[in-house]
This record gives sequence, C-alpha cells and structure tokens, in this order.
Amino acid sequence: MRWIYAVVITLGFLVGLVSVAAAHHGWAWAEAEESTMDAVIEEVTIAPPHPSLKVRDAEGVVWEIELGNPARTQRAGFVEGVAAVGDSVVILGNRSLDAEERVMKAVRITLAGQQYDFYPERIDE
Repeated sequence: MRWIYAVVITLGFLVGLVSVAAAHHGWAWAEAEESTMDAVIEEVTIAPPHPSLKVRDAEGVVWEIELGNPARTQRAGFVEGVAAVGDSVVILGNRSLDAEERVMKAVRITLAGQQYDFYPERIDE
C-alpha cells in the first residue's frame, strides 16, 4: 500500500513540475502587446538553458531579457561574440504581466543596425 502512495505523490510532483516549466516557457506570463525598450547591455548569457541579457534602460532600471531557446537564438544569428557589455540595443518584446517584475521576452533585438529576430512570427509590423 505504501508504494501506491509513493507513486501518487511522485506523479503529483511531476505534474506540478511540468506545469511550472510550461508556464515559464510559454507566453501566458507576458503582456500580449509588444513594447520597445532602448537599453545598454550589462551582461550577456548565451549558454543553455536560457540565453538572456541583463540590460539597463534609459531610467536606470535593470531588466532581465529572455531570448529564444538556444537553437532559436543561434538561428537568429545572436551567437557568442555578437553582443558585449556596454553595447546599446533596442529590444522589441513582451513585458511581464507583473508590473513589479522587470522581465521581458524578446522577439527582436537590434544591435548596431542589425536585427536579430528570435520569434519573427510574433512581430507586428
């Protein structure tokens, strides 16, 4: 009988874990409307699991910018060495629904006149 409880508890844990992961990787946490932000890069992380940037906006606020998954980021051409700390960027993306959370999921980043489209199918032009 104990093994049944162990299986039920384990399955419940796994379902919860998958739900959290799916919510984070989807778009439900972000505003539907795209926003544009001018910023300066403070940190670049291209490595899995989530390529990202830390940037400082014009008001001095630091934001976490989520890029596409590693394969999508590479296909966009945003690879190691493309961006560096101190570079100015324009980010087009969707901000977190939580106004207190300084997180944006980028659909496009423009750096030195070059556009890197992570989610071209989502860009409203």
